[in-house]
Amino acid sequence: MELYLVQHGPAKSEAEDPERPLTEEGRLLVERMAAFLAPLGLQLLRIEHSDRLRARQTAEIFAATLRPAEGLREVAGMAPNDDPGPLVARLEVATGNLMLVGHLPHLNRLVSSLLGLSSERPAVEFQMGGVVRLDRVRAGQWVIRWMITPDLLVALRGSVGSQA
Repeated sequence: MELYLVQHGPAKSEAEDPERPLTEEGRLLVERMAAFLAPLGLQLLRIEHSDRLRARQTAEIFAATLRPAEGLREVAGMAPNDDPGPLVARLEVATGNLMLVGHLPHLNRLVSSLLGLSSERPAVEFQMGGVVRLDRVRAGQWVIRWMITPDLLVALRGSVGSQA
């Protein structure tokens, strides 16, 4: 099983907009990340996201480009401070490749838990709009396969605002 973990794109501050939608820069960054991933031919069953607007908008952008077989689904238990335990248990028996769009510190705790580390010990440094791929190689054993950060994407493709 392939698991793609995405921290939502850059969002407006709560002072600017309490709903915290993606900024224009955030939307462009996520669009570029999705376009970068498209040639990889990811075979996603579904993209799941938290109930927060910024996560849903990020998931919608990825779904429009990557076209998961079952589309999008909002799921409980992916808010910033939620316990990753129930999600870990579900992922251990899940079939089909998934993309999860969420928040910190939940994503950090999720990765650490999947890798068998203390949930308070970050195993990766997420960036907004970045993607981390983990593979379940056998029951209870996950490995980090790769990570694409916005910084790396900019280095590979040019700045977010300068490409068509």
